Amino acid sequence: MSVFRRRRTASAAPAVEGMTPRRPHAGLLRRERRALLQAREDRLRDLGGLMVEMYSRGAFRDDLLQERCAQVAGINARLGEIDELLHGRAVTRRCACGAPVLRGAHFCPNCGRMVDVRSPDASPEDTVIHRSQGGDG
Repeated sequence: MSVFRRRRTASAAPAVEGMTPRRPHAGLLRRERRALLQAREDRLRDLGGLMVEMYSRGAFRDDLLQERCAQVAGINARLGEIDELLHGRAVTRRCACGAPVLRGAHFCPNCGRMVDVRSPDASPEDTVIHRSQGGDG
């Protein structure tokens, strides 16, 4: 038996018609979420340092900035998936531009606007949506 033989994971199992895949354990999802939040903070800090360094040198590399921003956007997307799995039918906040805002975020991941705590005069339809289980949202 080879030491390098890979174990078969649930995602590698063939899909069987009529069966839905099992949701990962909530503890694993929370652990992955914590690791992703830390990685996101590190990447954002690195991105800020990169911008300052490029500014001080007077040479901007758009390709490098786009690559780093795409990494952060990918982490944000996975965090959204994990929140969806953990909180299911929970209420999701939306920015004025319509993009979903992650829990605990202070700025919109799409437009960069500062996300305000809902004011008392705002209607619930302005800032939140209710997710449904089906695809007909």
